[in-house]
Amino acid sequence: MTASQPSFDRSAHPLLDLPPLTAQRFAAIEDRVAALLRTRNDVLITQGEALLPLEAAIRSAVRPGSIALNVVTGPYGETFGGWLRSCGAEVVDLVAPFEGAVSAEQVAGALRDHPEIDFVSLVHAEAATGNTNPVAGIGAAVRAHGALLMLDAVASVAAEPLETDAWGVDLCVIGGQKAMGGPAGVSAVAVSDRAWQRIAANPQAPRRSYLSLLDWKERWTDAGRTALPHAPAQLEMLALEACLDRIDAEGLDSVIARHRAASAATRAGARALGSLGCFVVRDQDAAPVATTLRAPAGVDARELAAAALRSNPAVPVQAAGGALAKEMLRVNHYGPAAVRATVPATLRALADGLTALGATADGPAAAQAAEEAWAAAQAG
Repeated sequence: MTASQPSFDRSAHPLLDLPPLTAQRFAAIEDRVAALLRTRNDVLITQGEALLPLEAAIRSAVRPGSIALNVVTGPYGETFGGWLRSCGAEVVDLVAPFEGAVSAEQVAGALRDHPEIDFVSLVHAEAATGNTNPVAGIGAAVRAHGALLMLDAVASVAAEPLETDAWGVDLCVIGGQKAMGGPAGVSAVAVSDRAWQRIAANPQAPRRSYLSLLDWKERWTDAGRTALPHAPAQLEMLALEACLDRIDAEGLDSVIARHRAASAATRAGARALGSLGCFVVRDQDAAPVATTLRAPAGVDARELAAAALRSNPAVPVQAAGGALAKEMLRVNHYGPAAVRATVPATLRALADGLTALGATADGPAAAQAAEEAWAAAQAG
């Protein structure tokens, strides 16, 4: 070895020197995801962030001539509309104020007004806007109409009940990076028999593509799940398996209860601060993964988020994006942050930030309100 040649440490590394991930283990993880989603439908674990199966589901099931109802309660609904149009679908947008949720009655009304609708796209919980939609009632309306229902459950899985089969969801997409407390680089989609029939009949459904659900079905599911069609994202799969282990150890009901309590406590504490408002008005419309707050008049939400983070860089506070950046900030109490200690720490940082910017903040009242709300949510 010459002086110009580097030496390498060849000792075993826990993240690098791993045995291959077997098809059997990959399939077992899929089965555990299916159990989490309360589904007997096929579940495909996709090797990328959740936008991958979301786009794949739309491009697989939608074709020119499709009439799609796109429910918009935040930025992801807006994204779906663009994909639907690029597939040649005629899109009916049902836009609800971001301060609340869409109702099952509104969806049923849109379906009555447009009886030709054959596909409905819906986000369960929009972490970006802090709202959640009543999927059970919406699913019943869509199934009665006969359309397919695609659900983005990335921000709701493990944070609130998710009953894929009972609610009639045909394409249910999840990611592991929010309430599940897992990796961002792996995701999954549950596909009903009705959806598979629609996809198989669509000549524009992607093939020989990373977006192809049919390729996975033919080469993996229909082939008996005995040989993986390509090398899996091993680290992400192991991390997904680990977060499923954690959920099983704690119990899904307890995980959901933690997120519900974090939401209730954050909303109550923020209101008690005295100068912040909850962006989502009604508690029943509030997503359990994130609370969005309206900055006081004359205060830029981006500056408030920065001031709060200067007080405590560890709190899960950020400014909103896009058109709402000046007025909305967001508290991401999901996964590891959905614990009791997160809420008072966040409220103290927000109180410090408000005070630094010349706004009023009643920190003690906020702490008391949050504690009472957490206890009530856990008891209920």
